[in-house]
Amino acid sequence: MPRTPEAATVTPLHSDMPSRPGTGAAPAIVLEDVRKTYGRGASAVQALRGISFEIRDNEFFTLLGPSGCGKTTLLRALAGFEHATGGTIRLFGQNIMDVSAHRRPVNTVFQHYALFPHMTVAENVAYGLRRLRRPADEIAAAVAETLRLVKMETFADRRPTQLSGGQQQRVALARALAPHPKVLLLDEPLSALDLKLRQAMRQELKQIQAKTGITFIFVTHDQDEALSMSDRIAVMSDGLVQQVGTPTEIYERPANRFVAGFVGDANFIKAAIMSRANTEVTCKTIGGLELRADGKKARAGQRDVTLFLRPEKVRLGAPGQGSVDGVVATLQYLGNACLMEVDIGEATPLLVSERIADVDQPRRAAGDRVGVKLDPRSLQVLEE
Repeated sequence: MPRTPEAATVTPLHSDMPSRPGTGAAPAIVLEDVRKTYGRGASAVQALRGISFEIRDNEFFTLLGPSGCGKTTLLRALAGFEHATGGTIRLFGQNIMDVSAHRRPVNTVFQHYALFPHMTVAENVAYGLRRLRRPADEIAAAVAETLRLVKMETFADRRPTQLSGGQQQRVALARALAPHPKVLLLDEPLSALDLKLRQAMRQELKQIQAKTGITFIFVTHDQDEALSMSDRIAVMSDGLVQQVGTPTEIYERPANRFVAGFVGDANFIKAAIMSRANTEVTCKTIGGLELRADGKKARAGQRDVTLFLRPEKVRLGAPGQGSVDGVVATLQYLGNACLMEVDIGEATPLLVSERIADVDQPRRAAGDRVGVKLDPRSLQVLEE
């Protein structure tokens, strides 16, 4: 059979590579100052600008960022489809910078699945194993096992054109898992699915990763996907890693304004520090509002700061019952919550998310006057 681009979706596990350590051993992947530059001279584009972090064994790790941030370039460098301009990539201790893609124990699930249309589901899953010249009985057992894992065992004799998008995604996943790679790379595999199916597949992917013990590296621009599935997340922007942390750390304690604004909705309030008491600061905003905030990230001697606040951390009450009074300027009804802009006399309205918890709960309306409660523990000084 002639070589096709789809053949790259399955790469062999070679005996000359280190054996896979158990969970909790050395990191699965170590990236040290990884760089990738396209072109030369004035027209050169730096896609990766010194990426350094570790991915643990048996971890669901996500590369999150907007289009063009470098996350897919980094994934392709891990797979061996792109050759990094500089730095080091270590897989279970071995430098794989000069190891070709087909010799890396790494498989990839692509965004568009890249299934062979002329093969059945079982033949697609078996394809990589046949290229590895595995015994027939071993291939049959692996195909049955992986199809059962992705809940596609009853579709073994169908062809990809007879499957839905979600079913094709499962087959592509089974094909990548069948050779038991050390690392599985997933390049936005859920982006073509509708919302309900994406939500269901998030949970299934997490369960499959836990069952197999394989290190998953997932690329997405969807913050909900990243937060719901990941053990840890690397947020990327402009070829740089802005923060690596757990979903809670990324969302609750963003490293800087980019992370705070990209992952979830956020309020940013310009202020000046008036006084400090331990880790708490008292600030005055441009509109003259005095606020207390978490000042752990405020530098010594720093005066001008940006305060960060999530919309769901704001509490509304009756006028006079809060840090400041405000007026509801706009309102979006979202079913389980209302998203509002509340004018509190600052340069921009405060974004507030109020959960609708009771059928008898009174509904807000544009023009309502409200008391706005701002908890100092929820207000944070951000690094710029």
